Amino acid sequence: MNRGLFALAAASCALAFCIGARAADTPSGKPSAAEAPFVQRVTADLNSRFAAPAQAEKAGYFRYNNEDNTGAISYANLHWDSSDGQPSQLWYDVNGKLLGADYSIPITAANTSAPPNLWGVNPARWSKFGHAHVHYILKQADGTMKYGLAVGAAKFTAAGGDLKDPQADTIVKMGKAQSAADVVRVFTFPAQWDLELWVTPNPNGAFADKNPLVHPSKNAAPEEM
Repeated sequence: MNRGLFALAAASCALAFCIGARAADTPSGKPSAAEAPFVQRVTADLNSRFAAPAQAEKAGYFRYNNEDNTGAISYANLHWDSSDGQPSQLWYDVNGKLLGADYSIPITAANTSAPPNLWGVNPARWSKFGHAHVHYILKQADGTMKYGLAVGAAKFTAAGGDLKDPQADTIVKMGKAQSAADVVRVFTFPAQWDLELWVTPNPNGAFADKNPLVHPSKNAAPEEM
């Protein structure tokens, strides 16, 4: 999930990319009559194709963060342009149940001030994340993965990194890893417009920030990721 994604850990990210701004006059979490067909179509489609993380991984998604305070663990596929109707992220709970998805549209000079108008969804539902940053995943000594790590784009490029082709060596140079072999994955999260949608039942509506039917585990982060 993206709304609080950039509040990963205060020590890991700069305020400039830790806050996403929602378009003005955000409506209720419950879909309008115009939005209902999109919600119904996406809910049926994603639950049929990606009911479990293994299905998402087979399709090219990978986990990159920890459970947040909504109970969601996010998987991304690095295809940040959802204009084809495919989500850029999927969220699962700690038991592997599909919870929801993110749709994204890269920010360009042409759309920097105007949220997308797609699929009958109110443009005010889109959040704007105007600052690119870099995520990375580390393999620890015991073989487990450490998720939820990120650095700001400016710091990454100052260390010699290339946002178009981020490399593990830059993460090592920044002192974030001891060796490039420890960096399982590094990728740029570009500036983008983002739309979040619950595809598991939510009495507050598919577009609500949280879902009272989803109960985060005791290990969930204090922020939404």
